[in-house]
Amino acid sequence: MSGHSKWAQIKHKKAKEDAKKGKIFGKLTRAIIVAAREGGGNPDTNSALANAIEKAKEFNLPLENIERAIKKGIGEFEGVSYETAVYEGYAVNGVAVMVDVMTDNKNRALQDIRQIFQKFGGSLGESGCVNWIFKKKGVISLPKNEKVDEDKLLNIALEGGAEDVNIAEDYYEIITDPAHFSRVKEALNKNGISYTSAEITMFPSSTVKISNKDEARKILNLIDALEENDDVQEVYSNFDIPNEILEELAETS
Repeated sequence: MSGHSKWAQIKHKKAKEDAKKGKIFGKLTRAIIVAAREGGGNPDTNSALANAIEKAKEFNLPLENIERAIKKGIGEFEGVSYETAVYEGYAVNGVAVMVDVMTDNKNRALQDIRQIFQKFGGSLGESGCVNWIFKKKGVISLPKNEKVDEDKLLNIALEGGAEDVNIAEDYYEIITDPAHFSRVKEALNKNGISYTSAEITMFPSSTVKISNKDEARKILNLIDALEENDDVQEVYSNFDIPNEILEELAETS
């Protein structure tokens, strides 16, 4: 799983850089609008909205933008109506790819997604072809450093309700059931342990090892192209690319 998790760290860093340019604000706003429309405008009773707001704040989306998005979601403002969709397919070498979309035009979004898959050697599949590989999980990541005692972190995370703690070369990754996600974060905060990212995501139950650099490049280019599409909110995949190849390709992307 380390190669997949390393990519998640790289992707999060790139998203932070994009946020500085305002590139990610539109997607964050859409997520809030749809969450508010589907579950109401109170984040205390709408966990999807609470998560969308927290992510928006992490990327410094202005508070007035968040409040406006909530009002649009609950119908106080007229605006574009967004629909959600999930598209599933395969990258090269049978790597599973799942794409969460929020769009005002499903036909356009489907056509765009299909063309992106084809451009990078992949193929769009039928609904349900890969979603069985993924499970919704909370994932909290933090760097390894002298400020974090490993045994203490393990105890705090597991006592807080975490399912597992993955220990990589330079970071920790705490895996939780979505229901215990907030509780684990609160336990970390209470003990003064800061983290670099925390999100509810789709976590693969199995991975496909990719050791060929050209195949790895095609997979990452496919995922980058999907994420750059305005209608795409999230992209999930189950590749496992060695860290050295990931880092090399990230430097040249």
